[in-house]
Amino acid sequence: TTPWTLPANTGISVHPEYDYVLLETGNEKYLVAKGLWETVAETVGWGQCSVLKEVKGKQLEFITCRHPFIERESLVVLGEHVTLEAGTGCVHTAPGHGEDDFYVGKEYGLEVISPVDDGGRFTSEASQFAGKPVHESNQDIITELRQNNMLVNASKIKHQYPHCWRCKNPIIYRATQQWFASISGFRDTALAEIDKVEWIPAWGRDRIYNMVRDRGDWCISRQRTWGVPIPIFYCQSCGHSIINDTTIARLAGLFAEHGSDIWFMKEAAELLPPGYKCECGGEEFTKETDIMDVWFDSGSSHMAVLEQRKDLQWPADLYLEGSDQHRGWFNSSLSTAVAVKAQAPYRTVLTHGFVVDEQGRKMSKSLGNVVDPLKLIKELGADILRLWVSSADYRTDVSVSENIIKQSSEAYRKIRNTCRFILGNLYDFDPDKDQVEYEQLAELDKWALARLDRLIRRVTNAYENYEFHIVFHSIHNFCTIDLSNIYFDILKDNLYCSKPDDPARKAAQTVMYQIINTMVVMLAPILAFTSEEIWQHLRKGNQPISVQLLEWPKPKDVFSNPEIEDKFAQLIEIREVVTKALEEARREKIIGHSLGARVIIYADPDRVQVLNSTCNLDKFFIVSDLQVKGTDEAPQKTIKADGIEAVYISVEPAPGKKCERCWIITPTTGMDPLHPTLCQRCADVVTGLGIQEG
Repeated sequence: TTPWTLPANTGISVHPEYDYVLLETGNEKYLVAKGLWETVAETVGWGQCSVLKEVKGKQLEFITCRHPFIERESLVVLGEHVTLEAGTGCVHTAPGHGEDDFYVGKEYGLEVISPVDDGGRFTSEASQFAGKPVHESNQDIITELRQNNMLVNASKIKHQYPHCWRCKNPIIYRATQQWFASISGFRDTALAEIDKVEWIPAWGRDRIYNMVRDRGDWCISRQRTWGVPIPIFYCQSCGHSIINDTTIARLAGLFAEHGSDIWFMKEAAELLPPGYKCECGGEEFTKETDIMDVWFDSGSSHMAVLEQRKDLQWPADLYLEGSDQHRGWFNSSLSTAVAVKAQAPYRTVLTHGFVVDEQGRKMSKSLGNVVDPLKLIKELGADILRLWVSSADYRTDVSVSENIIKQSSEAYRKIRNTCRFILGNLYDFDPDKDQVEYEQLAELDKWALARLDRLIRRVTNAYENYEFHIVFHSIHNFCTIDLSNIYFDILKDNLYCSKPDDPARKAAQTVMYQIINTMVVMLAPILAFTSEEIWQHLRKGNQPISVQLLEWPKPKDVFSNPEIEDKFAQLIEIREVVTKALEEARREKIIGHSLGARVIIYADPDRVQVLNSTCNLDKFFIVSDLQVKGTDEAPQKTIKADGIEAVYISVEPAPGKKCERCWIITPTTGMDPLHPTLCQRCADVVTGLGIQEG
């Protein structure tokens, strides 16, 4: 598949356990893997073939062959990388142009030839192809093989081949002289340190553990124009490489004063200590031209940052990067830290996926699928983008598109509107004067505080474990289900229609004040701007000037109330089936609105007890009248509750007249002569407020 590597061939790899056959066809003999010879014969068109001999691959080891067009020998070697997927089972091996080939060649002492210069052209070692561009020489080499009667078949195939990420051209593999750092001396310590680190997600531990366990020496040199230099000198007399405590101390001082660029600005003699001589007596030196691997730079950041700044400490609490950094920054940082300190440079490592489009494709300008965050911030605000980030499970790749951001925008609107509702209903609430003691709260209010307490515990735990998507979903569900669908829905009558100083209204305001003061802090890490806006509406007197300065909310044992939560779970279950029954009655035009209904619930004794022990059931179910009876009293036309055994619902028009203020239908409407269109409750309220009818 790479004819251009044939000038570098020094071996032929066969699998030690495969069977090989010596075939004869015409006047020629060929050695082919037994599992492939029939396919090869058919492809090449050999016709009649006879098997002269069959041997194991390991029996072919050390046989010497002649190179097809260069005066050189090639050795038959054994390699586990050989497969029977295609070819002949005898694999061309060029240690100078492939990783597998290099290690096999190293094992057998094969000459490592890489006859390609820095410009991608063949050197004189490639014989007649010297000077030709590598990737333009494939056809010339095939022609050479054909002319030498060394080619039995040539065809085009499609296969995977590495390409440059920048210019997209095929890569040329070359074996070149490099500097390596051995990790064998501290590998066991590094593996032990990995187990002391918290890896988020947990599979990160196995990934980096396997990489460190199996990795070879670390190639730390790179051939680039600029970077952090490798501080090595060479004696021009004997070629000896020079790096020792004396030269390093001298360079460290120069680097500290002038920066590492001084390496490129000064000659070797100016960088070495004055009068420095090689052991051979030589006084003229050259500098190493390679630079450090950039991963050595970033892998040393824990020393350069944490140990140099007095306000920080070593090791780091958290390293955070993409999942590709198990091989990169996480790995190089671990190696440098363990080599110097015998300890990991981090306590916790958090790995995230990458942002992809709605179809799971990488963001790319050529695909036109890049979502510009600055554009989103300008159009929607930073908090919606922050909310989208927190809503996604970062442990895998995260999809983003305008549709997905739109969903986050709707979720944001729900949370914001919940906070606006609370603030709007606290306009006449003074927390210093109006707060109601917990013992005096109604069960519904205690249930709301129990749900808040559970939310605090869940959200705090999620933040501490970097599970931000759980934070988002928990708060969003609390706003949507517990508050909007249930608590606020039931409270509205008291909030809007009761007297301003009504105890039930003040109790509800007390709970809402507790909720908003808790939520504003829990939202602050995510909705930084919105939470600040909310806090500025809440802040009084000497309270902290910013929400970011508030203490984190703590759960309160007094709010934790599993019994009330269990009771209300049953009530909410019944409420859902009552709501369905009301919708059915509305479709059948029995009622026009839920407040126009009288609902009768027929239930088993246990549920009857739960219902009858609850105050203001009509408000809980948002109807004008609600009655509870046993199932033995249920008439035949009642609606059986789906999903709940022994519960039946009856819906009929509520008796009485509709109050124009609260919309409740009640026999008391019109009883007050001063307010003939109001129920008695509303008449008392407006009279107390000094409002006259008409």
